[in-house]
Amino acid sequence: MAQEPVTVWTRAERGTRGPLPAHSRADLTAVAVELADRGGLSAVSMRQVAKELGTGQASLYRYVSGREDLLDLMTDAVAGEIDLDVPFHGDPVADLVALAARAKAVHLRHPWLPDIPPEPLRLGPRSVDYLEYALRGMTSVRLPGRTKMEIVALMSALVAQFARAEIQGGRATTDRQAAQAAYLSQTASQGDHPHVAAAMADQPGAAPTEDPQQMFERTMHRVLTGLVVDDITTADVEEVAPGEGVATGWDVAPGEDVKLVGGGHTR
Repeated sequence: MAQEPVTVWTRAERGTRGPLPAHSRADLTAVAVELADRGGLSAVSMRQVAKELGTGQASLYRYVSGREDLLDLMTDAVAGEIDLDVPFHGDPVADLVALAARAKAVHLRHPWLPDIPPEPLRLGPRSVDYLEYALRGMTSVRLPGRTKMEIVALMSALVAQFARAEIQGGRATTDRQAAQAAYLSQTASQGDHPHVAAAMADQPGAAPTEDPQQMFERTMHRVLTGLVVDDITTADVEEVAPGEGVATGWDVAPGEDVKLVGGGHTR
């Protein structure tokens, strides 16, 4: 008989025998997050976490099965920093944009979060709270549940991408950015890229760089407006069987991994 998949969330934190553990998963998580905040994901290892805790590396395996579990715990811990007590205002798009902005702020506080590998990640309790909140914000939207989950996943992916761009943009020098802009302008003016040239012609040359947050909110609003559409009739919704959804190319089968914070991948 095949065993059911086990995650760090379904595995008991401590055994029923032996002495009481000196630490907890929360201790390991706090140390790992601090290490990542200081030195990025590469600074997080079982050995370094053990060193920070003043214990042997082997003892950590009483709490987690390995580094993958640590990444799960870290991601879920910082997901808990997203304020989910903000009341909704009745506009699903505006409410989701506001949620996305709060999620991006968490990514910027923890610059390693957009770099979390998507494949091994599984939803933890705080990430499920985030998903529940986002879905509740779409209560009035007449779309199948599966489609709504895809919207949340895509929104989260965009949050991670914008956060990564903002983090990397902050590290880039002004001279380098100016050189890249000059190259694009020169290339577009040579006549081989008329659509690029036309798009650039619409932009005032001396205009100041747009605030990243304003660009983020405007883009998120446009994208979500196109996704959160109420164009499915009641009959259409009733014809959608449980587990089915609108054909989007994203196959999310029951039991598959969903990453909502730090990437937005659904599998």
